[in-house]
Amino acid sequence: MKKLNILYVRVSSFDQNPERQRVQESKYDKVIEDRVSGAVALFEREGGKELLKLIQLDLVGSVSFWQIDRCGRDLKGIVDFLHFMVERKIPVHFIEQGLSTLNQDGTENPISKMCIAMMSVISEMNRNLIKNSQREGIELAKLKGNVFLGRKPNTKEDPLKFLSKSKNKHAMELLKKNYKSVEISKITGLHINTITKIKKLILAI
Repeated sequence: MKKLNILYVRVSSFDQNPERQRVQESKYDKVIEDRVSGAVALFEREGGKELLKLIQLDLVGSVSFWQIDRCGRDLKGIVDFLHFMVERKIPVHFIEQGLSTLNQDGTENPISKMCIAMMSVISEMNRNLIKNSQREGIELAKLKGNVFLGRKPNTKEDPLKFLSKSKNKHAMELLKKNYKSVEISKITGLHINTITKIKKLILAI
C-alpha cells in the first residue's frame, strides 16, 4: 500500500487564514489542519491525534510543515516529536526553511538536525519574549491606572460577543464534537469555568 505524504497546517485561531501554508497542497496525498495554539503538544491537538493514528497504522510516508513553529513552540516538544519520527524512519520536511530530517537513504541529516535545533530555540525564545512583553504591558498599565484590563464591576459582557471570541468559538466546535471540558481546556487554554459558561450560553440561545 502506498504511504501518504501529509501536509500539516496549523493556525492559532478560527479567524486566521491558513492559505499561505497550503500553497503547495496539491503535491500531497492528505492535508491535516489544526486551529489551536502552538503551545499545545502536537499529538494532543485534534489534527495531531489523527496524524498519530495514521503513523501507528504505518500509513505515513512523510510529514511536511510550512515552518518549524507550526510543529510546536517549545524546544522539548519539537525535539520529542522529531525524535519520534526519526525512530520510525518517517522524514519530516520544513518547506520554508528547505530542511528535511532524513536523507534519501533514510539516515538522519546532521546539518538539518543542527539547523532545526537552532531554529527551535529561536521559536521558544520568541514565544517567551511575547509572553514577557504582555506581562510587562499589563504591569505598566496597572501602574498608570488604566481601566481597560477587564470589564467594569457590575457590568455584563454581551453573550454573542463573548461567544464570538476565537478561543470560545473553538471551544464551541469541540463541544459539538463531544469533547470533554478537561480536554477542551487543555486544547484551547480556557479555564474550566469559561467552558461551563459557554455550555450554558449555547443551551440558552
